[in-house]
Amino acid sequence: MAPVSDFEIIWGISMGLVSTNENCVGCNKCISACSCTGANIAVERDRQNVIEVNPDRCIACGACIDACEHDAREYVDDTERFFEDLGRGQRISVVIAPAFLANYPREYEKYLGMLKAYGVNRFISVSFGADITTWGYIKYITENNYFGSISQPCPAVVGYIERYLPELIPMLMPVQSPMMCAAIYMKKYMNVTDKLAFISPCIAKKNEIDDPNNHGVVSYNLTFSKLVKYLNDHPVSAAPYTDEIEYGLGSIYPMPGGLKENVYWLLGEDALVRQMEGEHHMYEYLQRNKDRIKGCKTPYLFVDALNCTNGCLYGTGVDNRKTMNEDVFMSIQKIRSDSKNELRKSAWSRINTPKKRLEALNKQFAGLNLNDFVRKYTDRSADCVVKEPSNAELEAIYAKLHKDTKEKRSIDCGCCGYHSCHDMAVAIFNGFSHHHNCVHYIKDRAYEEKDKAIALADEVKLARDEMNARKGDFAAKISENFEKLSASLDQIEKISNENSAHTEDISEAMARVDTFAENLRNIISEIGGYLEKLKANDENVIAISNQTNLLALNASIEAARAGEVGRGFAVVAEEIKKLADESKTTADDSNKKNNGISETIEHLIEESDKLKEIIESVNTSAESFVTSSGEATASVNMMRDVTEEVEGSLKQVFED
Repeated sequence: MAPVSDFEIIWGISMGLVSTNENCVGCNKCISACSCTGANIAVERDRQNVIEVNPDRCIACGACIDACEHDAREYVDDTERFFEDLGRGQRISVVIAPAFLANYPREYEKYLGMLKAYGVNRFISVSFGADITTWGYIKYITENNYFGSISQPCPAVVGYIERYLPELIPMLMPVQSPMMCAAIYMKKYMNVTDKLAFISPCIAKKNEIDDPNNHGVVSYNLTFSKLVKYLNDHPVSAAPYTDEIEYGLGSIYPMPGGLKENVYWLLGEDALVRQMEGEHHMYEYLQRNKDRIKGCKTPYLFVDALNCTNGCLYGTGVDNRKTMNEDVFMSIQKIRSDSKNELRKSAWSRINTPKKRLEALNKQFAGLNLNDFVRKYTDRSADCVVKEPSNAELEAIYAKLHKDTKEKRSIDCGCCGYHSCHDMAVAIFNGFSHHHNCVHYIKDRAYEEKDKAIALADEVKLARDEMNARKGDFAAKISENFEKLSASLDQIEKISNENSAHTEDISEAMARVDTFAENLRNIISEIGGYLEKLKANDENVIAISNQTNLLALNASIEAARAGEVGRGFAVVAEEIKKLADESKTTADDSNKKNNGISETIEHLIEESDKLKEIIESVNTSAESFVTSSGEATASVNMMRDVTEEVEGSLKQVFED
């Protein structure tokens, strides 16, 4: 496949005269209407076909504008810049195409008056320049034996030859167009220093104006349509203007065959001029006869070539082009009649013979230098080459288009905008179109998708039939599985309920244990109280024993003093002392035991408190478990409801 072109990479920033707006629906009519291969490019944007314009290949012939039914094509001229420059005080004079009067006979003087009010310095009719062009053609042909050439007043024709038939550039008449002849005359012979604007019926005139070969003699192309719209949208109060408007027979140049008629008027009808016009006919004629024209093998004085079928009267920049208003043609006929009026004493008068008219014309322009009105042309074909794919490359494109038979490659429906499937393949190779722009490719893909859908439907039907055949087995298995599931849920519910009951029993037992622990703690505390009292009694016994020991000692002393008398008392005193010592010993042992018992009781109380905490924790866990068991039971019930609903739905499915 061919690499992507530079133009595709910079898509959307076209600076040509003609461009595409958002109204484009990608219908391809502009492609089929265009005589310039690759000037209209089909691209895909957001999965939509859009036709863009390649400015390097476009000759601004207007065919795509005529063909488009969606107002998706626009063009530019210099109207806005012209009025901006006038507003800045720029001195500008205006050259007027004679077709302007024919298109706006009632408003003509009003529009000129408005232009004068805007600041235009002066006006001159291009019909005067057309007379110079006619004089120049005849003079150049006769002096240079230059027969069989192609006329060049039409910039679209010139643009086509420069881009697509460069071998015919030597056959383009080098004498300037009426517009350029009028402008050159104003600059060189009238010494007008103003910038010049051309009131033009033609979009392509801007290409002629901007051509470096014409040295910027004219600065602005003001198409009828945009100029009149601007004046109507920005009206100024002004008197009608009629001065400095000159007309010769050149005023009929806008007519189909206007140049030819001028030549016949001067040379007689024996001078053979080939009239050719029309966006398709013109360029097809040149292609068919290029070798004959190049070899000077035609019998013609020259070919009067115009892009527009009805001449410049209905040029590409004229509103009436859409309606072909007959009033326009009638107006130019009146101008034609006035130009030939036998009462006029001019080179064009009916009272003269063609020879006399030519002599008068040569006399009128005797002071002109023909070289001032001669121009050059530029070979622009390098930007317009259409590459031919090799057989292998062509086969690859056909394969992508699914054109695998001779019949498919010869459908030639033209829906893509090209005359044949081969031309479409070449366009794809050059990046001018894409395979989705082929309606038969899309149709075949649609049929393929349809076949796939049918096959898929058959598979679904087969699977459904198989399912229907087996749904009894499926239903039985599903019922069996749901029964098992239901039994499992019942078991879960039973176990959960049993766990809940056991947990409640545990909670009740633990509550009794808690009561027992509390009672035990109270009893132990009470025993501790008794032990405290016993300890106090033991201490009293020890104190009394100590006192008794002291009394016994004193008694022993007194008995010793008494001698024999006190011997019996001494025995008693000794016994009392023994009893006191034994009582003290017993009380001391009791105190020691009481201390051990008190420590044990304190330990029991501490352990009793721990037991109570454990009981509370167990009770809390038990209560939580009871709650969880209740929630589990509720969840099981919910699962049972859902299961029953699903089972019912599945049974309904299999019953259906």
